[in-house]
Amino acid sequence: MIDALRGLVQWTPLGLPAFLFVITVVVFFHELGHFLVARAFGVKVDVFSIGFGKEIVGFNDRRGTRWRVSWLPIGGYVKFSGDANAASAPDSAAVARMSPEMRTQTLALKPVGQRALVAAAGPFANFILAIVMLTGLLLYSGHVIIPPVVGFVAKDSPAGAAGIKPGDRVTAIDGDAITDFQQLPQIISMSGGENLAISLERQGHSLTVHAVPHLVRQKNMLGEWESSFVIGIGGSSLQAVIQPYTPLGAFQAACGETWDIISTTLTGVVKMAQGHASADQVQGAIGIGKITQKVAEFGFLPLLNLVAILSVSIGLANLFPIPLLDGGHLLYYACEAVLRRPLGERAQELGFRFGVVLVVGLLVVSAIHDLSR
Repeated sequence: MIDALRGLVQWTPLGLPAFLFVITVVVFFHELGHFLVARAFGVKVDVFSIGFGKEIVGFNDRRGTRWRVSWLPIGGYVKFSGDANAASAPDSAAVARMSPEMRTQTLALKPVGQRALVAAAGPFANFILAIVMLTGLLLYSGHVIIPPVVGFVAKDSPAGAAGIKPGDRVTAIDGDAITDFQQLPQIISMSGGENLAISLERQGHSLTVHAVPHLVRQKNMLGEWESSFVIGIGGSSLQAVIQPYTPLGAFQAACGETWDIISTTLTGVVKMAQGHASADQVQGAIGIGKITQKVAEFGFLPLLNLVAILSVSIGLANLFPIPLLDGGHLLYYACEAVLRRPLGERAQELGFRFGVVLVVGLLVVSAIHDLSR
């Protein structure tokens, strides 16, 4: 797998170590969330693995958990006592053969509320990791703010047709307040090409204009062509200011940034499902490898920022109600809480099979998408 990625991504000396660092940190803290909450409820953990497949190196701790690093570095898992596989599917036959004492350490026999907390702990550990890292980064470097003042208007653009002029200050889009020019590309790209009400301040007077974003092909930071909605305006980095933070302010801003990543991701998924947004920004392992390599060229702090962003994204993806993912387990537990009994083994087995097909299918599609670029 590593050799395949090396050939596809064309790693620089920093590229592969940076990619492994980012993936390992995100996966480790995700699995650590599951691990710590399970241990708190008295569940025995058989395996804590970073990566899948054959073990490269590992050791046993004093409680019998096998900590291991495996050869396929994309992902990881925690296997609890009584699990049939790495996806935490229960093994009823194995549980039936256990002694009464061993059954008390089995996840499948814990109350449904405890099992739900164990399942949710991984994604929430990702969110906590992101908040902690963003808080530290904001305390160290502050936040760069570019005033939302129009620096130029492209010729024959939707902005020009709407009457927007250089020097205009954008105060709101569709009622959402704008305080930083860097908010604009995100909002416009998520518009799906719908008519936007843009509130402006011009020479002390307020006015509102309407613009319909155009879908254009342009190069991203990787030099790849992608589709995005634009209205044809730019700001001025010469007006940028650095905003320092107090510890509390940095924490609040980090929580806000984490929520922005979550809401933007969910909005993007909905827009793509509706056909109102391009899937060009969907990245598989190869795409993430290329992004990581590019970010690593700017230094270690931008790489930590990427870790925070990916941590939120992976935590959120794992909460989707797909069997095999943490969200699928939570869906099963919700059904069990309502029905006051677990779903039948046949129903759970079919669900896990569906989850495997869906997840593998998404991985294949994202890989094809990466290769096509």
